[in-house]
Amino acid sequence: MPAVLAGAYCESVPRDPGHTHRLVRRLRWEELDPAWLERLAGLAHEEDLEGGGLLRRPTRVGDPTSGLLTTSDRASARLVARGPMVVAGLGIIAPVLAAYGKACAGRAVLHDGARAARGDVLGVIEGPAPELLQAERPLLNFIQRLCGVATWTRRHVDAMGATPSLLLDTRKTTPGYRMLEKYAVGVGGGHNHRLGLFDRVMVKDNHLAAADGSDFGARILELVCRARAARPDLLIEVEVDRPDQIGPALDSGAEVILLDNFSLASLREAVPFVRSRAWCEVSGGVSLATLPELGALGPDFISCGALTHAAPWADIGLDWD
Repeated sequence: MPAVLAGAYCESVPRDPGHTHRLVRRLRWEELDPAWLERLAGLAHEEDLEGGGLLRRPTRVGDPTSGLLTTSDRASARLVARGPMVVAGLGIIAPVLAAYGKACAGRAVLHDGARAARGDVLGVIEGPAPELLQAERPLLNFIQRLCGVATWTRRHVDAMGATPSLLLDTRKTTPGYRMLEKYAVGVGGGHNHRLGLFDRVMVKDNHLAAADGSDFGARILELVCRARAARPDLLIEVEVDRPDQIGPALDSGAEVILLDNFSLASLREAVPFVRSRAWCEVSGGVSLATLPELGALGPDFISCGALTHAAPWADIGLDWD
């Protein structure tokens, strides 16, 4: 046991495997609100055709380029992978097309989670040519982003190697796109940490800085006790950034201890100690390069904001028939 942790052990809340589903999850497409997806698609339509977001909207709206076409005959096109990727977000096809006209239709050819190779067809769309041309870029924007997050997540999961640790996302998501991006993380093999502030009590350094009192142990104990009284339905996680904070955090009875920005040397000692009494999460400095070593340490969870904030878009084209 590290010297800084000696004597810290006391009665604790045992690790309960039955709590795993309350700690992490994978958001399913069926859990997304269709009305919310329609609003997102509507916003994309509004900003492209009506100048949505501008204080002064254009006096003449619409797409003057597609308006040059002299035919409204039905056309069709294919969403085609320009490189290898993990497919995610094809359920967005219908809401986006609906925003551009009820005469448009589309369907997925592959399923979310499939591994696509260069040249594979992900989905097909059809409808009046002007409407399809207007929908082309917003549709690709959604799907390229989500396939990109899923593909990037898969790379990180693979980099962890053979480890029982689960890779988690964070709240570092594009505003308004959180549930879509977290869904894509799950498709890529990662797990969702928390969907928002509403589903976990998570005491971080700034909460402690804002709390009254100067003693770390007293502040964390008081906040955890308040949380127990106010929200007994939620699990509690405490973030620590120094080894000497681990003992008081465990003594508070929190179910999860987050070791933030610890060195590998400190993690080698801290992870097994924390796991003897609570669920252990590691964060900070997590990347493709560091994941093999972090995974080998065997924490319960490794959280990585880069899964969403640094994911490159997948390369997908719309090929017309």
